Amino acid sequence: MTQASATPKATRRQHDREIVALAVPAFGALVAEPLFVLADSAIVGHLGTAQLAGLGIASALLTTAVSVFVFLAYATTAAVARRVGAGDLPAAIRQGMDGIWLALLLGAAVIAVVLPAAPSIVELFGASDTAAPYATTYLRISALGIPAMLVVLASTGVLRGLQDTRTPLYVAIAGFVANGALNAVLVYGADLGIAGSAWGTVIAQCGMAAAYLVVVVRGARKHGASLRPDATGIRASAQAGVPLLVRTLSLRAILMIATAVAARLGDADIAAHQIILSLWSLLAFALDAIAIAGQAIIGRYLGAEDTEGARQACRRMVEWGIAVGVALGVLVVLSRPLFLPLFTGDSTVRDAALPALVIVALSQPICGVVFVLDGVLMGAGDGPYLAWAMVITLAVFAPIALLVPALDGGLTALWAAMTLMMVIRMLTLWLRTRSGRWLVTGATR
Repeated sequence: MTQASATPKATRRQHDREIVALAVPAFGALVAEPLFVLADSAIVGHLGTAQLAGLGIASALLTTAVSVFVFLAYATTAAVARRVGAGDLPAAIRQGMDGIWLALLLGAAVIAVVLPAAPSIVELFGASDTAAPYATTYLRISALGIPAMLVVLASTGVLRGLQDTRTPLYVAIAGFVANGALNAVLVYGADLGIAGSAWGTVIAQCGMAAAYLVVVVRGARKHGASLRPDATGIRASAQAGVPLLVRTLSLRAILMIATAVAARLGDADIAAHQIILSLWSLLAFALDAIAIAGQAIIGRYLGAEDTEGARQACRRMVEWGIAVGVALGVLVVLSRPLFLPLFTGDSTVRDAALPALVIVALSQPICGVVFVLDGVLMGAGDGPYLAWAMVITLAVFAPIALLVPALDGGLTALWAAMTLMMVIRMLTLWLRTRSGRWLVTGATR
């Protein structure tokens, strides 16, 4: 009896060690990425308001463009982890190289579009006459770094699939430090202004991509994996990424609708919404770190044809998601009086944000389950289902959110709609994991 009860405990401890070993470095890398924009903002902000406004517009465009291609990391993680689980490291690295080649091709395509169209894109987003030239300059120069950004995404996926989240953390930290130093030197030392900030970021991103490529190429040579582009493999990587692209675009649409609705509620509400959305995004990093661990662990178990191990790992990660969600919710409630004054001295904005933050706090355990199950299904390569589930969620959320201004619901009602959106996601993901249809084993799905 004692031995029987010890086995589940030993299994849980094993899963806990794996989750912590993968999730903690992943969280550090995730947090380091937005610090690039923060450092740029701090340095460019001293040049003037017009320059900072231009940076804000260009950064938002670049962030959106790169986030659309996040499937390069997610799909590559799942595919590589399956090969690792099957014990075929050369094929795992070969799969990762296909993702990297795809990243380079997509990056070149984005450059071809952005360079000539930069002024029109900036104008489309409503830049003022004073900010537009700075936004165009920053966007054109930074676009040159997009291939490097996408290579970083794909290479991160390779290493995560190989169960290595420490290297991405180290590269992210080094990139952040280099970015800050280069920006300061080029903006003020070389007197290049906002162009110097863009060039500093491009150089830092290229350095990060080069560091990743050194690691991946070294692994390829060690295991005898080919580095040449393979049309079939690149096409397979693109096909695996399409459903995740649909998922990402649907999620971005949800966030854009929420922002548009908040803008219609009034200046105080949109200001409060931006503060809450920033906090919500920060909390998402902690939960996304567990999801990243889920992608790597589940992919490995399914590649090894261990469905029971995948089920147990899924169950344990859900428990982690709920626990972390509860902790984050409590933290939000307790820190509200301290958090809001950091962003605004306007009592109207604070009054609008306070009750909405309670909704955000209560929703964190739900968010924990959503992020974890999202990561589990990504690790299983279940992209088509994730795409359909997010499209359904968008279809339900959009009309409800658009009713908020008409019903005078205010910001609290909007974030209640956001919580409903997460509940819908949780239900669709839970139904899928409960069905077991995601448990497709083998080196490839």
